[in-house]
Amino acid sequence: MKALLDKIDSKEAVIGIVGMGYVGLPLAIAFAECGFRVRGFDTDLEKLSKLRRGVQYLSHVEPKEFFPFVERGQLDFAASYSDLAFCNVFIVCVPTPLTANREPDLSFIEQAANGLKVCVLPSKLFVLESSTYPGTTREVFARILAKDMRMEVGRDIFIAHSPERQDPGNQRFKTRNVPKVVGGLTRNCLCVASRLYRKVIETVVDVEDAETAEMVKLFENTYRMVNIAVVNELKVLCHRLGLDVWSVVKAAATKPFGFQSFKPGPGLGGHCIPIDPFYLTWKARQVGMNTRFIELAGEINAGMPHYVVERLTHALNEHSKPVKGSSVLVLGVAYKANVNDVRESPAIKVVQLLQELGAAVEYHDPRIPLLEVCGQPTLESVPLTTDRIRAADVVLVLTDHEGVDYVKVGELAKLIVDSRNVEALRSLNRGRYCSA
Repeated sequence: MKALLDKIDSKEAVIGIVGMGYVGLPLAIAFAECGFRVRGFDTDLEKLSKLRRGVQYLSHVEPKEFFPFVERGQLDFAASYSDLAFCNVFIVCVPTPLTANREPDLSFIEQAANGLKVCVLPSKLFVLESSTYPGTTREVFARILAKDMRMEVGRDIFIAHSPERQDPGNQRFKTRNVPKVVGGLTRNCLCVASRLYRKVIETVVDVEDAETAEMVKLFENTYRMVNIAVVNELKVLCHRLGLDVWSVVKAAATKPFGFQSFKPGPGLGGHCIPIDPFYLTWKARQVGMNTRFIELAGEINAGMPHYVVERLTHALNEHSKPVKGSSVLVLGVAYKANVNDVRESPAIKVVQLLQELGAAVEYHDPRIPLLEVCGQPTLESVPLTTDRIRAADVVLVLTDHEGVDYVKVGELAKLIVDSRNVEALRSLNRGRYCSA
């Protein structure tokens, strides 16, 4: 333990990060910025090639943020676990999706743990950052790492959990100024992991154990999921009452206590909020409990793409047009603004529903060149030209990326259905504008 702490304090410890996605790459940059040598691991050879050449592949991480470290040799990359063996610290940032039955899929964590077994030697720290249910770090990750190794966790090797808190595209809060929660399998494990993160993160929050740290992340995202469901349900109710939900939310947000503003939308997207709460519902069933609140919230959010299509259908009917045969130009298909990520994006479901109803759907998204929709040929993003806007029977805003000329869209479109409350469109004549 002392030997490892000395290397961390002197920044001689080499950091190995498994997974060079939206969590792993910013974390690698943060450690490099603080003077550590970092080796990033990924099985995607094309991604590693881009990193080595300084080519951008995440819309919110520019080459200037990582390539200077690559050129200096402070940050390099590997596709073999054996190439990580010389590292002193291993941080695992791999996906944790759901199975087809909406149960936890830990296959990526298991693969990473099995791959890292070649690196299990005394004075090594292993941290799992992937979002998962309480008990995963101890019962799955550590069990695989320490199996047949004859090493005692907390004495020979050190294992901890520290949930990622990335918010891609957020310009105010980035890796180093977002407080980091850390929980270890033992007190010594917490001591080592906490010491490591304090070299890089401004605020580190130590908790009792790894299970508490795992639960923190699930609670954070469940809180967001449930509150988004509330405001999405409120949106539907406001429409039926003839009220503007956006005005209601904006006015409610002026209360300086007891209220946090959440915005409605066409549904939930991204890797965390639509997924993490169901890790919790699965774990709750293991102890004989039903999480009715979470499941109801999931049901409401899953229904929002249907509501958007319903609003679009109504808007077309007002213009004496059926959905079948109408041309729909979708603006934005990423799960949120200003990212190039379509994981769990509600836009995919909306497009699928429109195609099933016989609409001719095109989309424009400068960050998503291709879109795969279940059971349909792959779609390709089209240019946002004057002719294309004018030709569409309806323009549907699903993701409000910056840089899109919404003024032009407002001037040229016959009909607009807006699920994101785009300011440049709200002043349009109500005969041409429909909130969804």
